Amino acid sequence: MIYKVLTLNEWQSAKESGTIVTEIDQNDGFVHLSTSSQLSATLSLYFKAPSEVMLLQINFNKVEKMLKLEATSPNSSRKGSFYHLYGELLIEHVSKYWLLDRGAFIVPDEILIQAEAGDSKKF
Repeated sequence: MIYKVLTLNEWQSAKESGTIVTEIDQNDGFVHLSTSSQLSATLSLYFKAPSEVMLLQINFNKVEKMLKLEATSPNSSRKGSFYHLYGELLIEHVSKYWLLDRGAFIVPDEILIQAEAGDSKKF
């Protein structure tokens, strides 16, 4: 599974336009995505301020042709490879979504189970 985290304002804009757009994605030229095992760090590092965020589960099959699995840069504090989507991420690519409330963000159980398994199942 792959995920996208949005602020509530970004989610509202996405619902209105049908396209999921964030400032960081526009600046970097691709859409940043996280696997279930990367999600906790993504929330902790990049979403410190909001008390609530939207977590979107992206249908891998619908976006597979636009995805690249790329290693982080040597300067990055995060190591490993991340999925980057080159193209438009649309609302129709979302298979599920959740409103996450800060309490160290309460991640849905099904995602915690995926993370516990180590994302060992390949897409």
